[in-house]
Amino acid sequence: MTISSEPAAETGPPMAHSTPKRDSASQWRLMWWQFRRHRLAMVSSFVLLLIAFVGLFCEFLAPFSPDAFSPRYTYAPPQRLHLFDRNEEGSLVFRPYVNGYKVTIEQAALRRVFTIDENVKYPVGLFVKSDPYPMWGGLFTLETKLFGPLKKGDPLYLLGADRLGRDMLSRIVYGTRISMSIGLVGVALSLMLGIILGGISGYKGGMVDNVIQRVIEFILSLPTTPLWLGLAAAMPNNWPPLRIYFAITLILSLIGWTSLARVIRGRFLSLRTEDFVTAARLDGASEKRIIFRHMAPSFVSHIIAEVSLAIPAMILAETALSFLGLGLQPPIVSWGVLLQEAQNIRSIVTAPWLFAPGVAVVIAVLSLNFVGDGLRDAADPYRQ
Repeated sequence: MTISSEPAAETGPPMAHSTPKRDSASQWRLMWWQFRRHRLAMVSSFVLLLIAFVGLFCEFLAPFSPDAFSPRYTYAPPQRLHLFDRNEEGSLVFRPYVNGYKVTIEQAALRRVFTIDENVKYPVGLFVKSDPYPMWGGLFTLETKLFGPLKKGDPLYLLGADRLGRDMLSRIVYGTRISMSIGLVGVALSLMLGIILGGISGYKGGMVDNVIQRVIEFILSLPTTPLWLGLAAAMPNNWPPLRIYFAITLILSLIGWTSLARVIRGRFLSLRTEDFVTAARLDGASEKRIIFRHMAPSFVSHIIAEVSLAIPAMILAETALSFLGLGLQPPIVSWGVLLQEAQNIRSIVTAPWLFAPGVAVVIAVLSLNFVGDGLRDAADPYRQ
């Protein structure tokens, strides 16, 4: 029996976890390195950036105004965008166009039926001239769209038209700003309430903690959907659309702060007895300095993860309220308002493209959930 003098193979963690570069890295850099490993989260981050870009520049990106209509093209099906066409010599050139429609009358149902006419071509251009429109609430006026028909009046319905002949693509693009901003503004208000009340509950404890926790439990015991419906129905019908928008955001925020407050309370309860907090208290640091200088930075990453997972819930809540007719109402354009058009049997049978706003909701919610999962994994200290 021989005994080898070679050192045993190392069975501990890989060397990448103990390199000087990693040991000296900050918490945010460690989170970024961990977040990059989550491929779905990285892809979803680019999708969210694209959605944010669309919402920010919706007036310029949408080919038409959301209220522009044409009775000739009610329930017109989507047109295919062709990027290349043949010139007089027969060679392919970059010349975008869409085909026109053939319209026939179905005698049994007495309705118009659209079919694509490949013999008719309507050219599509980039940076085309349009009617003047306000940008960012009237901050300035533009007369150029990113793309659109070269000749005014030509049909361009890449995602079809609704019952009034309005372009669904333009309305979805405009709805991106409202639906996404409600999620962001609503979560921002919930974050303020959650941090303040959850922080006070976890740091003070005692009677203050009991009162705040009983309030949270009472709110959580209420059925969410009937509560939303009751609060939304209580709003006056004569309110302007902008006031209704802020009222819906406030309603969602007043209900959605409870889970975040409990997370923050738990973090405060676990940290207030730590050695570094006790040392700061014995050193004479004020409560404000202990909370914001010593305790808050240690769990801010968890707050970011919770916020990213709360935004999809806000978006779905607004969509549900608007779909039921108790949330935002026309002329405001949101994804939930657009889905109201898909509440009849004709939409299911003859105009399935009216469900396109639902696809936008699914993409946005899935992207936010994947990014939230990636942030939650990156914020977990046991995965570093």
